[in-house]
Amino acid sequence: MKNVAWAVTGAGHHLAESLAAMRRVSRDNRVCTFVSRAGEEVARMYGLFDRLSEISGGGYLEEVILEREEGASSPRAGRFMMKRFDLLIIAPATANTVAKIVCGIADTLPTNAAALANKAGVPVYVLPTDVLDRSQTEPPYSIDRDLCEGCEVCEPRRGCPREAIGEQIDLVICDGCGVCADLCPRGAIRKAAISVVTRPLDRENIERLRAISGFTVLEGPEEIERLLLPK
Repeated sequence: MKNVAWAVTGAGHHLAESLAAMRRVSRDNRVCTFVSRAGEEVARMYGLFDRLSEISGGGYLEEVILEREEGASSPRAGRFMMKRFDLLIIAPATANTVAKIVCGIADTLPTNAAALANKAGVPVYVLPTDVLDRSQTEPPYSIDRDLCEGCEVCEPRRGCPREAIGEQIDLVICDGCGVCADLCPRGAIRKAAISVVTRPLDRENIERLRAISGFTVLEGPEEIERLLLPK
């Protein structure tokens, strides 16, 4: 059994797949989850936040550690210097997170964890959202204005338990429950896949990350399990 640190950033792409992989990893390993402020927001809007506690149950080295509760100094990230963890997985990692790591910036919980792990000789595995030149991703729920008919009584708005629906969905309030999508008679609330192209700058930063000793770039969520599950 290994002590695994997992950092969640504000990326939606690969988030569900990374969570599923980490849940399988947690069956035979301890997983401590470090969640940035943006990561917490995004996990909630995708309806995945509550599942983090299924991976990290709350015991020592199995906590869900939130950046908003940690303070500016991120004291529990200091566990890397004490060699409490065998490895750190950052999955998925936003382009912003990758850029900060390669520039030596440690001003979020995940980037602080990455810096301290690297200093302590703890291997760091990073799954960038932009590892492919072009990919498809599924955003959170939104209102398709071409389908919405502006019903006098909007059932999704009336039925939303978070009161997150106006002219659009307030994704900072939304928790991704999907009640609104079920209530809309026109099917105007949905998740529609979008195509994403990697910027040359982001590709360059990923290559710079590959060159840093102690860091390994993962090519997809499936590689998370290969690190830790029995062959």
